[in-house]
Amino acid sequence: MEALLSSAFDLLSSYDPLHIRRGLRNLDGLLAKMCLSPAAGNESLGPNRKPEDPVFREFIKLQNGFEWNVAIRLISCLERLLGKKSSTQTNNLILSSLDLLQGLLLLHPPSRHLFAREIHMNVLLDLLDAGNSGPVQCATLLTLVTALLDKPQNTRTFEALEGLPTVTSLFKNRSTPRDVKLKCLEFLYFYLMPETTIMTSKPSTPNREGRKRGSSTSSSGSYIGSQYIRTTGEKQKLLGEWLTNVEDLVADLREGTPFTV
Repeated sequence: MEALLSSAFDLLSSYDPLHIRRGLRNLDGLLAKMCLSPAAGNESLGPNRKPEDPVFREFIKLQNGFEWNVAIRLISCLERLLGKKSSTQTNNLILSSLDLLQGLLLLHPPSRHLFAREIHMNVLLDLLDAGNSGPVQCATLLTLVTALLDKPQNTRTFEALEGLPTVTSLFKNRSTPRDVKLKCLEFLYFYLMPETTIMTSKPSTPNREGRKRGSSTSSSGSYIGSQYIRTTGEKQKLLGEWLTNVEDLVADLREGTPFTV
């Protein structure tokens, strides 16, 4: 397992797009083989599933350490791809990286803690810049959902780095494609949902690294199990600084019909 991951990591660290594509394909094939293994059973895999496949169990175990963590390698790969000139090839590599990252964050929830750090959250926010393609922006919004899922601390980092004005500006921009606007709206519904995660240990403070953005956090909120959380009302107030009619979104959310057509 270590040899397979080492080979993929070496390819991902390359500046050659062909090598990066090979590395992504190797990781995709590895994950697909494990998740679709007959030993894993016919039921879908998730964070609470413990399949009998020893290869899958070994992979998840390796993700708990920094050396073999795939998510951190994908974030670094995305950061390098952001520095390249926009092209169809680069966009396809970004999309493949985001797709893999989404899967990793769902299979190994502890990897989501990476996005409590500003340097890592900034990578996703930079991918939402207006200059990026619509498909990249849509995939980034989906990745943001998986990164924030059940991790209030990550949401606080997102807020502190002006994530709300970034998403709302994209939503209000007339040149933003319709499908991207829809993903923005879906993300905002997700953001407004109540935070109920309880943690038993105090999380570490996000490192002040990467591109700095202004803070939009406030002293309101509460602590549950040493984890700082906000209520829907508090988040509604924050979002209302950048978007009108937020109360309509909250009403839809409370009625349970935000995604009906």
